[in-house]
Amino acid sequence: MRVSVVVIGRPRHAGLADAIRDYETRAARYWPLEVVEVKEEPGRGLSAEQVRDREGERQAERLPGDAIVVACDPGGAAMESEPFARWLQEQRDAARRVCFVVGGAHGLGEAVRRRANRRLSLAPWTLPHEVARLVLAEQLYRAGTIARGEPYHK
Repeated sequence: MRVSVVVIGRPRHAGLADAIRDYETRAARYWPLEVVEVKEEPGRGLSAEQVRDREGERQAERLPGDAIVVACDPGGAAMESEPFARWLQEQRDAARRVCFVVGGAHGLGEAVRRRANRRLSLAPWTLPHEVARLVLAEQLYRAGTIARGEPYHK
């Protein structure tokens, strides 16, 4: 099993970048983790929809063909930490590849939505895409600790 996370751009704020890197490093102790940062679309002269779709097309090109694609989307299904950990463990046991996709500032492009096998809500509200990446990284780490019965999860 391999876990991929396909995101738009790099975190701009140093503190947030450090927190993301910390949790991605922690998560990689439990799941073979690959993070793919796709170029952010310059928004000058383009509508939000055009930006979203151009970024989505670039993300779709980077999605592994054999992966279960999980689109991180506020309209997706909510999942508590324990069921999320069980689901990831099931994917590992079945030797499936899982790819999470976090859209950019304007959300997920249509190409990603079409390719997604599942939609997962990271919160009941809209998160900035950098914060969504941090939340996902922390939950991947938490899921690893739950799967191994370690004390981080309370």
